[in-house]
Amino acid sequence: MSDVLKQLDATLYARKQESPDSSYVASLYDKGLEKILKKISEESTETVMAAKDLEHNNSQENRDHLVYEIADLWFHTMVLLASKNLSSEDVTKELQRRFGLSGHDEKANR
Repeated sequence: MSDVLKQLDATLYARKQESPDSSYVASLYDKGLEKILKKISEESTETVMAAKDLEHNNSQENRDHLVYEIADLWFHTMVLLASKNLSSEDVTKELQRRFGLSGHDEKANR
């Protein structure tokens, strides 16, 4: 797993002990699940819009913007994971489990 993901996991867990006034992540935790989910929804929409912009104009600026939006989306989904006492390692384990499986087979096994 990426060192940056491990570092982010540790930071997100540490923010649970911080004051909401001193930390953006702590303020998300303090506002609860609905606020975290709202942020994920917002970031998902922004990611979709950035992808559409890139589809229409494959400029470096649009490529960079898509990466930026996906980073925001990943960040906020990691906040959700940490809020539920999960981590990026849980997700990477699931991805490893699926590796080499046909997507059709994996979906049929659900």
